[in-house]
Amino acid sequence: MIGCRPQQEFVVKGIVAGADEQTMYIENVGLASIEIVDSVKINASGKFSFKKPRPEYPDFYRLRLKNQTINFAIDSTETITIIADAGTFATSYTVDGSMNSEAIKEITLAQLDANHEYRRLRTEFTAGNMPDSTFQQLTLNIINDYKAVALKYIYERPMSTAAYFALFQKIDSQLLFDLYDKTDSRAYGAVATSHSYLYPNSQRAMHLNNLALQSLKLIRSERPVEINANEVDMLEIELPDISGKNIKLSNLAQGKVVILNFTAYQTEFSPELNQILENIYIRQHSKGLEIYQVSLDTDIHIWKNTASNLAWTCVRDPQTMYSQFAILYNVQQLPALFLLDKSGVVVKRIEEITTLENDVIALL
Repeated sequence: MIGCRPQQEFVVKGIVAGADEQTMYIENVGLASIEIVDSVKINASGKFSFKKPRPEYPDFYRLRLKNQTINFAIDSTETITIIADAGTFATSYTVDGSMNSEAIKEITLAQLDANHEYRRLRTEFTAGNMPDSTFQQLTLNIINDYKAVALKYIYERPMSTAAYFALFQKIDSQLLFDLYDKTDSRAYGAVATSHSYLYPNSQRAMHLNNLALQSLKLIRSERPVEINANEVDMLEIELPDISGKNIKLSNLAQGKVVILNFTAYQTEFSPELNQILENIYIRQHSKGLEIYQVSLDTDIHIWKNTASNLAWTCVRDPQTMYSQFAILYNVQQLPALFLLDKSGVVVKRIEEITTLENDVIALL
């Protein structure tokens, strides 16, 4: 009887025109890594077919041809048919047999449009052809255009893989949905609640639930929420100081109020910012204030020379502008400052530095 039980498998098949003798891969897009599942060499007919074991929980996959990808989701023993052309593989394909994968196509195209427009704006801004205020407003417009597409699935079908996929799309390596924004926090909460109910033991559901709870904790002063403090770990950072010793943010934050600052010493704003922080540190350190300053400098010598003259904890991320910790805190631009309370929870993102010392005093 066991031998006769049908296999629980999904099928991805279709045609890729113009890809003669090219190798196409099917890859599993996991939480922490992307792994090749299988590959096929496309012949003159363009036909392909993959049959693979169905994942225990809904999961994400992609087809990759050279540097172009097609994203799709698997949440059953479905058969998905994809028709594409090698030249426009990532943008002009059709997908049938999966409503979620059709939605993921729309979301992906919106994210690609956002990235393309943002890079154009950034080029103009970097060249000095656009004032900072204009660049920031136009960037916000780009993000809102993406969200107009994504929110259709997040609130209408929060239990879907499309809704989950929409939450984690990025622009220039930054999440389009901000964990520290009250409106975006509701989006995380809606999807997290549905996925935790349907798939309580799924790693994705648990990860999303943790992020949603952390987001709610951040804004609890504006919107009180009853959450067990043991449910959410702080967003940990561990990086080396100038002596090479790894310093954990959590160790510094035990019973202290902490200013967390992402910065770069080689920027024009750095001397003035450090002077402001020094003045606050001198007045408030003895009362329980610490500063954990994360440098994203590309020049390690500038960082060491500056950090050696600062009284607080200075660490550097060797990944610089590609820092995973900056992504974790959704740092959009430098400098970025956050305020942690005595339990290590981020309670505020500092938008106006003139209020920083008063915010510190209130927590102390």
